[in-house]
Formats: sequence, structure tokens, C-alpha cells
Amino acid sequence: MARAALDELKLEKILFMPTGAPRYRTPAVASGEHRVAMLRLALEDEPRYEIDARELVPGASGYTIDTLKELRLEFGADTGLWLLLGADQYAKLGGWHRPEDVKRLARIAVFERPGISLDRKVAVIPMKPLPISASEIRARAARGEDISPLVPAAVADHIGRHRLYA
Repeated sequence: MARAALDELKLEKILFMPTGAPRYRTPAVASGEHRVAMLRLALEDEPRYEIDARELVPGASGYTIDTLKELRLEFGADTGLWLLLGADQYAKLGGWHRPEDVKRLARIAVFERPGISLDRKVAVIPMKPLPISASEIRARAARGEDISPLVPAAVADHIGRHRLYA
């Protein structure tokens, strides 16, 4: 997905931002430390990818609007910010905290998902849908199944070594 976004939107880099413990949904199963470690392992050979762990800092708001405001201050008003979303999350955007401000601070690009229709007001990143979800990968890991064909080998090793979803 990240490669498709880099190519389609002509981006210089992509920031991966693991979420903290948002008040509006169930927190991630793996700790922030493990999620950052898995990202590092998965992204190590791509210099255009960076990890930004600001949302994992204790006291972080967990709201996208607050993160975008911080990024806007850091990068300046002239830097184009894109918020990359799956179609499932884009469909819920109206229920986010201050969704109109989110749209004002960043352009939104969406990855299509089967069964979710998109309006014509959003940039769509073309790519072949992947036949697997993160939820399914976690479920397979919990059942002790091999996930190495679905994630980078180093990530599969990390998940197994630390029994993250067992």
C-alpha cells in the first residue's frame, strides 16, 4: 500500500504512525513498543519510510486532528500532507473528532476495499486489493499458524518469538 501511495501521489516519504490508546476504540493487542519494533523490521530497506511514534507518548490525545496540527507546525504550511486511509476508515471519517478540520489540514487519499463505495471527492490510490487483513494475520498467529507468507520474515519471527497474539 505504501509503495502504491508513493508512486501515485509522488510522495517524498511516508510516515507510519502507530496509534496509542485511543478513547474511542479498543486499543491494539500488541504494545506500542512491539508495534514500533515490527514496523522497523518491515521498513528497514526503504529509506522513504519513517516511523513517527508521537501518538504512543503518554498523554497523547489520540485524535488525528491533533497530530495533523503538530505535523503542520513542524513541516510548515507549504508542505503537502496526505492522510492515507483504507476505505473502511474513510467511510467512518464523518464520526471522527473534527473531521472537517482533518480535511482542511491534510488531503485524503483512500485505498479501496471490496464492498465499500467511495464518493468522487476523494483521491483513490489504485492497487490490487490484498486478500488478507491485519485481523486475519493476528488470528492466524493466535492459532499458531504460519504467517511468514503474509508478513516480512523478520516480523513473523518477532511475533512468534514474543508470542504477541497467542
